[in-house]
Amino acid sequence: MGLDIDRTEFSAADFERFSAKLRDNLAALKQVLARPGFGEGELSFGAELELYIVNAQGEPLHRNQEVIAQLDDPQLTLELNRYNLEYNFSPVLLKDGCFAATQREALAALARINACTRQWDGRAVPIGILPTLQQADTGYHAMTPLRRFQALTKELIELRGGPFTIAIEGEDTLQLAMDDVSLEGANTSFQVHLRVPPSEFADFYNALQLVTPLVVAMAANSPTLFGHRLWHETRIPLFKQSIDCRPKDGMHPIPARVNFGNNWVRSSAYELFAEATMLYRPLLPICHAEDPLAIVRSGGTPKLHELRLHQGTIWLWNRPVFDPVDGGHLRIEMRALPAGPSIVDMLANAALAIGLAKALQGSIKDLLPAIPFAYCTANFYRAAQKGMDAELFWPSARQSQPEYFSVPTILKTLLPRLPESLDAMGFRKDDVAPLLEVIAQRLETRQTGAQWQLDKLVELRKDMHKREALLAMLQQYQSNSDANIPVAQWR
Repeated sequence: MGLDIDRTEFSAADFERFSAKLRDNLAALKQVLARPGFGEGELSFGAELELYIVNAQGEPLHRNQEVIAQLDDPQLTLELNRYNLEYNFSPVLLKDGCFAATQREALAALARINACTRQWDGRAVPIGILPTLQQADTGYHAMTPLRRFQALTKELIELRGGPFTIAIEGEDTLQLAMDDVSLEGANTSFQVHLRVPPSEFADFYNALQLVTPLVVAMAANSPTLFGHRLWHETRIPLFKQSIDCRPKDGMHPIPARVNFGNNWVRSSAYELFAEATMLYRPLLPICHAEDPLAIVRSGGTPKLHELRLHQGTIWLWNRPVFDPVDGGHLRIEMRALPAGPSIVDMLANAALAIGLAKALQGSIKDLLPAIPFAYCTANFYRAAQKGMDAELFWPSARQSQPEYFSVPTILKTLLPRLPESLDAMGFRKDDVAPLLEVIAQRLETRQTGAQWQLDKLVELRKDMHKREALLAMLQQYQSNSDANIPVAQWR
């Protein structure tokens, strides 16, 4: 999202040329994926963390460009709104203690950012949605002035044909219309990148899709927006609705650009890239001089500039990534996890997602007939809405009809399998054991970041007005998060 472009106006010829290049990219990708040995190698873990910058009053601090300029850190990038930043972690091989290494890097990065923002009495906060955010904090004035964001906004609004409608119901109800996409920037996440062997991609991806609702329920950390108590993971509906560019008349059966997917993957990652090319109109038709088919014919690995740019304008919650580095490989970007509450919580969520997917990868072909994809999608939204209180449809190879179980019930049967599954992938036992303990404590206490925020607000509202309670809650949240205490231990 932080990559800038050189213009914001495009002609019909630009879109036609870009679409032709996309088709060439797709044909080249198909040939690259078919190469013997493509993408084989040691597995690695990487991540991106989106952050809010706030002042002492809990208000968004519009200083992301100043922070970027002063820190001059290539791993730190701009985000959509002026009070958001993104830190891109160094990829680490699983065998090298990737979780501990990422935790050290995260704590050091936060310390540097906080030292920089202290001059404005500010600090960085990893949280799915800032509880003290107000509607006045959104709009064009809040957006980072990059041409990429301007062009995306223009194209999305033009496709939409009018304002974006937000309608979310929880304990409270929120309904509003937005003339821009700045509410997308209200959502901050911890995005996990995992290198996956191409031969295992379909089964692992399908298993990850199946378990993502469980992880979303356990990781929920976004229960409010503008003071309204909505879903446990309000990011999920808010992100989709804030940039839903489908025509308002609803007459065109176009999938949303933010979605959970359209079906199970049948055989390979190629299906997902082809789907992106064939179902979604380009938004940023910036063409590169590379001839991908010529590079493939010469035995090289093309960078596939157009396809990768196009993929960046389609926001699957589990997104395939092609990386051309060192002959190329495939990754899965897990986008459903929120930022926060603490660094150790975020890494525990990542370990949970990866471990669950690996545990079910071997049996996923037997399970898929027992769960139509629409059921899995419904699980995803139900988990985002209810958190650990959600009842999810869970498949069994022995079932004769669909059955629903609580999130804790399902997880209690699966968690004992995680140590062996993660060990089989190449993770170090001493690297994952502390994180699995964090998950076990959270399952026992039923205290997610979202539940803690909701309970704390109930407690504080006994003596405070809503705005005061939201700020007091945020301050306690910041203290616990800064100390890197797992949320299951927060009072």
